[in-house]
Amino acid sequence: MTEVAYVRGDATSPQAAGPKIIAHVCNDLGGWGKGFVVAISRRWPEPERDYRDWHRHRASNDFGLGAVRVVQVRRDIWVANMVGQHGLKTGSSGPPIRYEAVSECLGRLAAEAAALGASVHMPRIGCGLAGGRWERIEPLIAAQLTERGIPVTVYDFD
Repeated sequence: MTEVAYVRGDATSPQAAGPKIIAHVCNDLGGWGKGFVVAISRRWPEPERDYRDWHRHRASNDFGLGAVRVVQVRRDIWVANMVGQHGLKTGSSGPPIRYEAVSECLGRLAAEAAALGASVHMPRIGCGLAGGRWERIEPLIAAQLTERGIPVTVYDFD
């Protein structure tokens, strides 16, 4: 089993050799424009375009909590749009994060990473606008990724 590596830096500029997947959590409303997705869109237009198209055609595809789309942005880099957030704001049912959906997403991500022979790179997913707690997210990453031998690096932005 590998451990989660923590580094200071920018998750949109993963520091590793070989294939890399940048993972992040999206909402289930089709909203894209705040948080980590802004940094992704500054570098590459494809993940946002794919996410919006995926949401627009959701009646005929798998878009929804727990779903993942992996979008290639460079020869050796993919971005994983993971739907793990219900809505946009904290309300009577708590923060938008849905831990079960995040776990499902990470399981799907593990299969994609294994198929590509890729390492996974991410900010502290689900802990920004989604309102999640890292002490609940980190064990999901361990169970779904590192315990399956997928190398994971978490980036804390300076």
